[in-house]
Amino acid sequence: MHTIQPKENRITVLGLCGSLRPGSYTRMALQVALRTAQEAGAETRWLDLTEYQWMFCDGTLNENRLPPQVERLRQEIQQAHGLILGTPEYHGSFSGVLKNALDLLDGSELKGKMVGLISVAGGALGGIDALNGLRTICRSLHAWAIPEQVAIPEAWKVFDEKGAVQNTALEKRLQEVGHQVVQYARLHVSANLLT
Repeated sequence: MHTIQPKENRITVLGLCGSLRPGSYTRMALQVALRTAQEAGAETRWLDLTEYQWMFCDGTLNENRLPPQVERLRQEIQQAHGLILGTPEYHGSFSGVLKNALDLLDGSELKGKMVGLISVAGGALGGIDALNGLRTICRSLHAWAIPEQVAIPEAWKVFDEKGAVQNTALEKRLQEVGHQVVQYARLHVSANLLT
């Protein structure tokens, strides 16, 4: 059993889903990890990309041209201690909507953050290439991709119509992603307080 932390010491973990599809398996997987992060004592929030007004990243990142929702996304990520990214694998990579959201960050928001990675695929390989691409981005943005990651193959076999995971081993791994993001974020925050 995990102890709930006082609010002033509470770790904040955000979930960011790279799938906009209704009934998304990626969203279902991410919810399992985020729920476990909450059970581990974190304050959790869902960043729903369907609620943001987007622009395509054109490489300028001019603050005067960013829609207010993009600035809101930047601020929410900046204030969090950890992030769990979930993506479907499309054509051997992660989704374009997730890439665009990450490209709209200026680079400082993810620095030093703990990041959990989850990919979902309809095929038998489960999105390993998407995870590798996201791990590279985390390294480039000076974020800490946690050791545990989950690739879910043939997702249509894994979840029932209510979003429950039918594979116990995969469910435990999704839970471990949520737990590790909180655990490592807590360690990182404690280490920073000592310096």
